[in-house]
Amino acid sequence: MGKIIAISISTIRGIPKTNVVEANLIENFGIEQDAHAGDWHRQISLLADESIDKIRNAGMPEVSAGDFAENLTTKGIDFSKIQVGTRLSLSSSILLEITQIGKECHTRCKIYQKVGNCVMPTDGLFAKVLKGGKLTIDDDIEIL
Repeated sequence: MGKIIAISISTIRGIPKTNVVEANLIENFGIEQDAHAGDWHRQISLLADESIDKIRNAGMPEVSAGDFAENLTTKGIDFSKIQVGTRLSLSSSILLEITQIGKECHTRCKIYQKVGNCVMPTDGLFAKVLKGGKLTIDDDIEIL
């Protein structure tokens, strides 16, 4: 079992997201007030803090949760064991289903330009909300 260490949203796609203390996840939509919410397969993005550590250790110690435009930053959960179709339980009441692993990077972000790599294209997860609810920092996340 892991923890949600950050929740991040933005009203515009393609930019770093702002950290918030809590969020409302809406079934078949995503996070309320987030630009990526909607009726599609990438309603929520997740990234492990352990992946962000790769970039910190490669020369950008200042990067933090939300800088990769991820909605949920986790700690203590092994994303390598997750496949498309895997379900995740958050806060013991929210249910997500993984719909995509990684993404194509259309433009080279400032992180890639500085360290020659970015982790979202390989380590990022995308999900749709099967069952919504209120999520707060430090809530549990579990692979089902």
